[in-house]
Amino acid sequence: MKVMVGSPGTWSGLLLRTGQCTCAAASIGLMISALGFSNYTAFCYLIASMGLQALWSLGLACLDVYAIKIKRDLHNPVLVSLFVVGDWVTATLSLAAACSSAGIMVLFSRDEHFCGKIPQLSCGRYEISVALAFVTWLLIALSSLVMFWLLASA
Repeated sequence: MKVMVGSPGTWSGLLLRTGQCTCAAASIGLMISALGFSNYTAFCYLIASMGLQALWSLGLACLDVYAIKIKRDLHNPVLVSLFVVGDWVTATLSLAAACSSAGIMVLFSRDEHFCGKIPQLSCGRYEISVALAFVTWLLIALSSLVMFWLLASA
């Protein structure tokens, strides 16, 4: 298998996984700190999806650290196929959560103007959390594309 930017067991792969984990955790933190998030199912789904993403990325980041430390190659076809499936599942869940939460934010801010009418809503935190969810999805999409390319080149 080729060594590509973002492949498992490399510094770029570790950086990519760390970015995914950090953005997912920041999205969760902002959403939890906003008042009234639990009243909306899409925001709860966002937290659940970003939680799964953070755990998946943290686990793979730890595996990358271990592989870098002992100078081990992680380009085993079985292992890479597991990474592909995990990345695609978490990417799909992350995109669905980010899009549904973004839809709620469009409804709140542009359609119903709840953000101006109801000062208890933390619309700014909701919006930043959703933006971070999209950044997380972008990073996981990049990672899943790299993993798929590695699997196809095996």
